[in-house]
Order: sequence, then C-alpha cells, then structure tokens
Amino acid sequence: MQITVSGKQVDLSDALQARVAEHLDSIAGKYFDHALEAHVTFSRARSFFTCDINLHAGRGLLLRGEGEAADAHSAFDDAAEHIAKRLRRYRRRVNEHARDLANRDRPETARQYVLRQEEETAGPASGDGAATVLTYATVIAESPAEISRLSVGEAVMRMDLADQAVMMFRNSATGELNVVYRRSDGHVGWIDPTAPSK
Repeated sequence: MQITVSGKQVDLSDALQARVAEHLDSIAGKYFDHALEAHVTFSRARSFFTCDINLHAGRGLLLRGEGEAADAHSAFDDAAEHIAKRLRRYRRRVNEHARDLANRDRPETARQYVLRQEEETAGPASGDGAATVLTYATVIAESPAEISRLSVGEAVMRMDLADQAVMMFRNSATGELNVVYRRSDGHVGWIDPTAPSK
C-alpha cells in the first residue's frame, strides 16, 4: 500500500512516519487483501494536533478517520481507531462487497464541486428600509466523483466508512439515482424518486 504522510505546520519525525505506515498496513491487512493507498495529514491547532486519514481500500471504497489530541501520536491513534471501529462494524459486509465488485459494472463518472458562499448587499428593500442580501456561489474546487450501482444498505455503509454527510448512488434494485444522507438527529435519510407518492 502506498502511504503518504504530510504535515501542515508540523515537523514529522521518522519515528512517527514509520509508526503510521506500520499501523495502517496492519489495519489494511486485517480487513482487506490489499488496500491501494492512504493519505495521512497532520496539522496543529492552538494547543492540540489533528490527524486526518483517507484510506482508499479498493474500487469505490474510501474510509476516513479524524482524530485530535495533545500530541501527534495520540491524534493518529484516535483517527486510526475511528477507521478500525467502522471496519469492525461493517467487516462482513465489506468483505462481501469486495468479492461482489468483480461482477459489477464500472461506476458512472461525475464531477463534484465545492462552492464558496459570498454575500453581497444590494440597495434598500421596498418599504421597510432594510437591505437585501444576495448570495452567490463561486466554484473553488472541482474533482471527479463516482456514482456506483449499490443497494441502499451498501450506500449507507460507504457513506459511513468515508465519514461523508451525503452519498448519491444508482439503486441496484430500480436503476434510479438515489441519495442517502446523515440527518441532524443522527439518523440516515434516503431520497428515492421512484417511491409512490401518497
């Protein structure tokens, strides 16, 4: 597995980099035949360190873990434990999913954009004297994305493993585009355009 360790305003010791590589190889070896790559980023905020791990475990299977602690080693341990905890929860389904990928069509490709919100004040509004606020969005990042053919359960698993708030997928049962998302109450929402209206 290719592992990239980088630091933002942090000097990384050889011992820390070796520990990261050894620990991630151990996690990947326990749950996958072979993981592809991992990116580990350390940064420092006022009085603590943060660690962000992005592990590409196979086609379409991304895992993400974040940690923070008083030192870089503990921050890495926290982030690695988040990944390991998710993998333990989904161990059986991850293995079934990996075996089943060979029989699936390639995912559709799409573009993913990050938009920055900008506010601009227009002239006074009618009557009450208050100003109207107009909001514009500017594209600040663009990257490729995949839309995989998945069951709802697999989509929820992938969303959770990648620690994402939302995931779009093509429903393997209906062939339609669906969305699963993490609600503010902690539950998962599912948008299915083929569901009959009441």
